[in-house]
Amino acid sequence: MLQLFRQYHPLRNILFVIGEWVFFYLCFWLAAILLFDYSAFYKDHWLYFKILIITSVCQACLYYNDLYNLKEKFEYKKLYIHLFKAIGFSAILLWSISIFFQVSIITFSFFMMGTLLIAALVVTFRLCYSVVLCRGLFNKRILLLGSGDLKKKICEEIDRRKDCGYSVIKEIPECIDEVNLDQPSCVPLTGVNFYKGLAETCRQLCIHKIVVNFREKRDQFPIRELLSCRVEGIDVVEGNTFYELLTGKLQVEYINPGWLIFSRGFEKSKFRRFSKRLFDLVVSITMMILTLPLFLLAAVLIKLDSPGPVIFSQARVGERHRIYRMYKFRSMVRDAEKLTGPVWTEEKDSRITRVGRVMRRLRIDELPQLWNVIEGSMSFVGPRPEREVFVNELEKVVPYYRERFTVKPGITGWAQVKYGYGASVADAIEKLNFDLFYIKNMSLGLDILVFILTIKVVLARHGAR
Repeated sequence: MLQLFRQYHPLRNILFVIGEWVFFYLCFWLAAILLFDYSAFYKDHWLYFKILIITSVCQACLYYNDLYNLKEKFEYKKLYIHLFKAIGFSAILLWSISIFFQVSIITFSFFMMGTLLIAALVVTFRLCYSVVLCRGLFNKRILLLGSGDLKKKICEEIDRRKDCGYSVIKEIPECIDEVNLDQPSCVPLTGVNFYKGLAETCRQLCIHKIVVNFREKRDQFPIRELLSCRVEGIDVVEGNTFYELLTGKLQVEYINPGWLIFSRGFEKSKFRRFSKRLFDLVVSITMMILTLPLFLLAAVLIKLDSPGPVIFSQARVGERHRIYRMYKFRSMVRDAEKLTGPVWTEEKDSRITRVGRVMRRLRIDELPQLWNVIEGSMSFVGPRPEREVFVNELEKVVPYYRERFTVKPGITGWAQVKYGYGASVADAIEKLNFDLFYIKNMSLGLDILVFILTIKVVLARHGAR
């Protein structure tokens, strides 16, 4: 089990991705030998590098076609459809690279031979891996100690996420009155001392990790038993910490200020601030240059579609509750809130124009915010900026909502790529769970990951309204 970006990642999943990359490389290597024989590698010294490019492009296209979503149940039909789309996108990208760099990466016959080998064998490879996931092979065996809703959520997440790498072997509730004798995993250790023999039980069941979630730690907390487990080499982790590392979000309903104060994270050194600002400027300026034709096209279409200004600006709450003007391409009719006042956007909002609906689906309406990033009022990655009227409402009912304003708001963010659009208090709470995870674990690496995931979300056109 590896920990990347403050999340647990099963080693088997990482080896699966690496192994498939090697598998793709060997398929194209074999295709070169079958078509040209081994002398082709002597004639073209760049052939190894070309195969490397082809393999990387193909695997990237598989990723962006959701073929590395290991939570999904294995289905032949769905796999073949996504695989066909990925191969098609790979061919277009490689053809584009060949034209742009004026160099022949591959021949058509070479590409087709390699992809046929991949299509014939990748299904078998993934079928074998789906068996590993469904049977829980190589899963870490955990024991849940304690009670409460958080423990139930942990069980639900592990059951739902077949690729998480964990199996719940035993559950021991906080007190003996909560024992469910109909559930074998909840049978107590002994009838005399509720926690006596905990270390011995863990050894017998080959437990790798104990997740502790006690509502009250004063009377029943088994300090000596957990200490014995810890010195035996069994990992002991607090419930909120495990949930964070498992899901990539916090659970504001269950965390307390003490956990936030003493847990790892919230580091905002000068180097991190500098690297984040540099990342913002490089990405924003580059994107403004590359999308300049889209700016011009959007401006013309907006003017032709409906009366009103091209650019729409609105007051939003930024870092440390400072009010700033956020810019977007206008996607609604002029004076959209004249009758309704400030309201969240609905799924089929009648105020959205025809051009606006297309721009929202493709996220083109967000492009003017690149100027907000360049001027410094926003970051490229951060919590989504909200209007003051909604902020005042949410701060009254949502715990820790004020903490999201300790960083600059972003065009995209961890909550946007993981949860999507929210238009209710319940959605705001769930998005805050992701936002606090991002603020707590903010880093350049996490920003780059959000950027990569944003491309996938935009291509898949999820979560737009």
